[in-house]
Amino acid sequence: MSLPTAEALDSLEEYEDLTAWINDTLTAAEGDQSVESLTELDQQITQLIASLDIACEDTSSQLERTIDDVSRGIPRLTYDLHFIKDSAVSLQSSLATVHARSQAVIPDTTASALEQLKRLDTMKEHMEAAREVLREAESWSTLELEVTSLLAERNYAKAASRLSEANKSMVVFQNTPEYDPRRTLLVNLQNQLEASLSSALVAAINEQNLETCRGYFFIFSNIQREVEFRNYYYGSRRAALTSMWHEAELSDIAPEGNKSTGETFDEFLPKFYASMLALLNQERSSIPAIFPDPAHSLSAFISSILAALQPTFSQRLASISSHYGDLALKELISVFRVTEEFAIGVAKLMDKIQYSAVSSTSLDTEMPPTTINPGHTRKRSMRMSISLRSSVTRSTSGGQKLQLLADGLDWDQELFHPFLEFQADYGSLERRFLDHTLREIVSNETRQKESDQARVFRERAIDIFGAAEESLARYTAFTHGYGSVALLQALDGFLKSFIDMWTADVSFASSLPQSTLQDAASEDLSGLDYTSQDWLNIQTMLHLLSSARSVYERMTSFEVKLRSNLAQTANKFRLYREDPASFPITNSKGAAQILEQSSLNSADLHSLLDRADVDPSQSRENYLRHSGHSSNTGEPLLTDARSAMSDFAKACQVSLQGTILSPLRQHLASYASSSIWTTTAQESRNATFNDLQVPTFSLSPSDIIQRVTEGLLNLPRLFEVYADDDALSFSLQTLPYADPELLKGALEASVPDAPTHSRRHSISKAATLDPETVSTAWLSSLGQSLLVHLTTEVLPRITTLNAGGAAQLASDLGYLSNVIRVINVESEELELWKEYVELNDDVGKAKIGARSDDEDRVLNYVARMRGWQSTLS
Repeated sequence: MSLPTAEALDSLEEYEDLTAWINDTLTAAEGDQSVESLTELDQQITQLIASLDIACEDTSSQLERTIDDVSRGIPRLTYDLHFIKDSAVSLQSSLATVHARSQAVIPDTTASALEQLKRLDTMKEHMEAAREVLREAESWSTLELEVTSLLAERNYAKAASRLSEANKSMVVFQNTPEYDPRRTLLVNLQNQLEASLSSALVAAINEQNLETCRGYFFIFSNIQREVEFRNYYYGSRRAALTSMWHEAELSDIAPEGNKSTGETFDEFLPKFYASMLALLNQERSSIPAIFPDPAHSLSAFISSILAALQPTFSQRLASISSHYGDLALKELISVFRVTEEFAIGVAKLMDKIQYSAVSSTSLDTEMPPTTINPGHTRKRSMRMSISLRSSVTRSTSGGQKLQLLADGLDWDQELFHPFLEFQADYGSLERRFLDHTLREIVSNETRQKESDQARVFRERAIDIFGAAEESLARYTAFTHGYGSVALLQALDGFLKSFIDMWTADVSFASSLPQSTLQDAASEDLSGLDYTSQDWLNIQTMLHLLSSARSVYERMTSFEVKLRSNLAQTANKFRLYREDPASFPITNSKGAAQILEQSSLNSADLHSLLDRADVDPSQSRENYLRHSGHSSNTGEPLLTDARSAMSDFAKACQVSLQGTILSPLRQHLASYASSSIWTTTAQESRNATFNDLQVPTFSLSPSDIIQRVTEGLLNLPRLFEVYADDDALSFSLQTLPYADPELLKGALEASVPDAPTHSRRHSISKAATLDPETVSTAWLSSLGQSLLVHLTTEVLPRITTLNAGGAAQLASDLGYLSNVIRVINVESEELELWKEYVELNDDVGKAKIGARSDDEDRVLNYVARMRGWQSTLS
């Protein structure tokens, strides 16, 4: 049975979660018996709903009554306030009247006596103040003698107290001629006290006599020399450590001309940090017993050690960079990691000193609050301290004086600040390292035969992308993600350089002279007289295109890894912004602050991370279009490398086309210088044709054009040999003079509609095109290339063209135009040549005279050949 309704409603006030109250109410029963059936549970819910409805109605009624009461009381409240105000004004008037009457009641003699007492009290206060001033003046007359006597007696604490009192009285002489002489005297006496204490202080510090050191700290604080005491203490405690640093003989930081055989800086630094951490652990017990602000003092001690190092940490890092050259990044990362491990150890020590129980309470009770102000740098005395002048003053690389008393716990910022210069230059360091790796890969690989170049290309690509993947760990270790933009630029340039080397090799090989000895394999291909070298070149270029496909797929896979890595960096940055304490960028707060405030934390960085933190799917066809701007997601990262891959594929295609078309171009080599353009018999015959208006297509094509057209018609048979080779389908968009509409339809047909997630898993697989479509694209490209060669290189070299030659040329071009359509190739410029060559002299001259400009290049060529306008060039 459920709890009574009133008790259940009363218990509602004890719950913050309504769900918990409902569950407890429904399951509560007398004798702790649970609900045995759904029917009983339904009855309880019904009863509870009814109880809640009644309670809601009661609460609503009470609320309405309360609102009514308040509404009626508000006008009365205004009246009450007005009444109180009037009463207060009346009371004020009454008090003024009473005061006036009370003054009138006092007799004149009494008033005079009271005024005299007031004047006497004022005189007493002034006389007491004057007496204090005179006492201070008298004390200053004996100050030097007293302090000197106390110093002779070695009563340093009393001397410090006397000087502290004198310092407080300096305000009396402010803006008077006595101020400067007394100030000079005070500083001199303070110097004497410090000089008397210096040797004893250094001895106490070396002996780690904490009680004596604490007493000396109290004395130095009394004479406003707390900073000087810290200088003595820090300088003495760090002496062994700074000597270890200065005297280290390092093989990779040896002076110029000195070949040191010592250990490397990477080997020395862990030992130095271990010694420094051991010293700090000692100071974790010593500093709290002396200083009132142990954490602040320990931080200042670490900063003083780093600032006192000679040569400085920055100078040694610069020496490392200079010594290792292109490989400096690897050494810098190693040193950076060791420094991070040291920072983690110091951070733990700082946590211990901050949360440990120290005996600072006794210090606070013994020393006046005004002498010690943790976290505040006291104004320095007019004189340069003996300690600062003798042993502590050292110049940093920037030439600024060392300030030992830091304003905050900024030891880790000073520790990591020397690395900032190299972190900001990470992109250059990474690129130099990658370029060195590229040179090693190239130099270590023996040059193979031409037939093995495709295999060498694939094998080198494995090493190249392996080196690229290693850079992902380097940029994370050295910049914690802030170097993402620099990493991307370095990788893009590195991969581009590798591919450009091969592109240059292909272009150079294409420019070499070819053999002219026909191979027996060419007998079945009429008009295509390939040599053995031609067949070898065709095979080599096909293998290189196949390797290019493999390298592209590897590049695409690497880009997925790169995008995933950048996405992880973006997520890390996002979590850091939301909760820096729980999701730190680095294990050191100071290192994170330095990177966050550096030039690496740019708008370009966050833009890149935003682009990377999206769906990374990118089909191969998006690469082939390779702008990547048509989609909002999956935008390419390695744009220059992709462009270089397109250039390499194009170079292979151009070389392959050059070899395929080489027999046809050889046929056309003597076409422009043929005698058929100026023979007398042919001219007479053509003159007759012109008179009779005989169509020029009745002439037979020349032998050269017949051989060229036979070769064009045999090109499809050549591609039947390589129908199963998918290398031809790679990067069709870079084919010279490729038909954009044909490529667009082919690429769309090759990419099936599939969910994004399924494409993501097959991103490295290139699309498979129909062999017939590939052959069509190649034949179209070859035909266009040959026609461009004919219309731009061959025909313009014809010097003279008489009427007979024009008729023959028109016949050749018409025949070629008909044949070229068989392989789906059309050329507007070829048709223009045919049209203009067919014109007779009168029509041609009239067309020349009627033209408005001379930008018709084909007409200019034909006019020069036919002599229609002698001034044309």
